[in-house]
Amino acid sequence: MNKKRGIVGKYDPSGFEQDIYKWWEQSKCFDPDSKKQANGSNGKKPYVLPMPPPNVTGRLHMGHAIFIALQDVLARFHRMRGRSVLWIPGTDHAGIATQLQVEKQLISEGTSREEVGREEFLRRVWAYKEEQGGFITSQMRSLGASADWSRERFTMDSDLSQAVSEAFVRLHEKGLVYRGEYMVNWAPLLKTAVSDLEVEYSEEEGTLYFFKYMVQGDNDDGDGDG
Repeated sequence: MNKKRGIVGKYDPSGFEQDIYKWWEQSKCFDPDSKKQANGSNGKKPYVLPMPPPNVTGRLHMGHAIFIALQDVLARFHRMRGRSVLWIPGTDHAGIATQLQVEKQLISEGTSREEVGREEFLRRVWAYKEEQGGFITSQMRSLGASADWSRERFTMDSDLSQAVSEAFVRLHEKGLVYRGEYMVNWAPLLKTAVSDLEVEYSEEEGTLYFFKYMVQGDNDDGDGDG
């Protein structure tokens, strides 16, 4: 589409949306501080939404699309009402999933995390995060998420990591977090428990075994007829 000819053929969003979003970011349309400087204080309370952080090495799925759509509607609605809106984006460290991918790389190289040592393994993990981490945020931009990307956070940032530790300590002191005994999904390679979401289920034919204990004085010969 252009100003002279109008719509040319069928509409192709890839030819426009990326440039439009880039202009939004460069113009700081989602930065509440720049909007406040432009419009001045109107006495309305600010509106803040923290983004539920998706895994930094993951890819968007329908669940992500739903929360992005809902939060984006709220952010844009309150901006239109004249409120200063801050939608804080971020990503989660996805520790177990990332560790699994890095360990697969090490195995393909004929080594392991035990052999390379803690420091080298951590370096590999951070390198993998930097390599894979930008993809999911670019996907969120493609959905039109009006978040303030200048404030993007990562759960392993030092201050956020400290806040997470503090939160869990407080929950433990209140008895809201505790260690229990129950069935878990155990990953033999990682030597840790994983969530149900990270388990691939399969139906297999199995065998049910039972043990028959003989009691002294019982005349049952063990053939099941006694």
